[in-house]
Amino acid sequence: MTPHGPVLAGTRILVTAQRRATDLASALVRRGAQVHTAATLGVEAHIDEETLVRRTQQLIDDPPDVLVVTTAIGFRSWLETAESVGLLEPLHDVLSQARIVARGPKARGAIQAAGLVADWIAESETSREMAEYLVAEGVDGQRIAVQHHGAGDDGLESAVIAAGASTVTLVVYRWGPPPDPEAVERSVRDAGAGGFDAIVFTSAPGASAWLTVVREFGELPALLELARTGRLVLAAVGPVTAEPLVVAGFQPLVPDRGRLGALVRSIVVHFGREDLGVDVVGGRLRVHGTAATLDHEVLALSPAALAVLRLLASEPGAVFTRDQVLAVLPRATADPHAADVAVGRLREALGDRELVKTVVKRGFRLAPLEREELSWSSVR
Repeated sequence: MTPHGPVLAGTRILVTAQRRATDLASALVRRGAQVHTAATLGVEAHIDEETLVRRTQQLIDDPPDVLVVTTAIGFRSWLETAESVGLLEPLHDVLSQARIVARGPKARGAIQAAGLVADWIAESETSREMAEYLVAEGVDGQRIAVQHHGAGDDGLESAVIAAGASTVTLVVYRWGPPPDPEAVERSVRDAGAGGFDAIVFTSAPGASAWLTVVREFGELPALLELARTGRLVLAAVGPVTAEPLVVAGFQPLVPDRGRLGALVRSIVVHFGREDLGVDVVGGRLRVHGTAATLDHEVLALSPAALAVLRLLASEPGAVFTRDQVLAVLPRATADPHAADVAVGRLREALGDRELVKTVVKRGFRLAPLEREELSWSSVR
């Protein structure tokens, strides 16, 4: 049986990043997702440009033995600043003579794009690994230039200074407050209410900032329960980004490679899993946070119909009483007739009255395909 719609159809995904948020959102939208963005941190570019230019000139006059590149965006921005003041060519000459250490493949890519070569790459993308490497190689008496990432120094400089090196600090950008704090707060409350299927993180500081807002509004228990039951997926671009989430009790989805493309693929693979959903007449039925799909085609369901379908699909084939159906309706009511109305509207939306069966004097159940029917369906 071949799905008709894109794999992420019916999913609602929150992107918490500011850097490259448009690229990430576009990749998810192309695969059918409804994407919302609420950056938990802002990026303040070119902090104290006068100091950056002065230190760049210092490096040209007194070349470093080692250059540490922690982020692609920071390295590119540094070169752009040097170019704007006529220092790019002499800076490039100096850096071509230095030993260059990169924090991960994105930093290496920026180095290569600049016509330089990284001598060593920290595959874990951690400053700790870079510090351990440099100290093990020996840095006593060496001059090390460190281009910091947005969170500033995280122990790397202090480690190499303790090992006998001198350092030149280059801060090209740093994390600032979120551009729209109210959007972040709304997204956290929405997530706690089950309004998202996935939340995507691309930096550890961003994940930590999100958790701060989550705790402030008391949504952590609800989010942990949604994640535990599979209603919510947290996805991080790499293990460093995932660490604050793990400490908070989540088990985030992390791709094998720390790249945005790999992150998107891991999300697609997760929501395309065969064990998510139930096979019924017409295809595979999946219930998401705010929508349901049949073979990845979004069904036109009211909130009440979706709530009933979520209940029935939680245990396909099991019988749920009218009282159980009433309990999940958005508007509380004790009228048994409301359960029959909600089920009737669900049947109309599904387009096949046989998908939801009435069990006389007991209640309702979702009718999954039996094993024989599944076999025949695959043959067709």
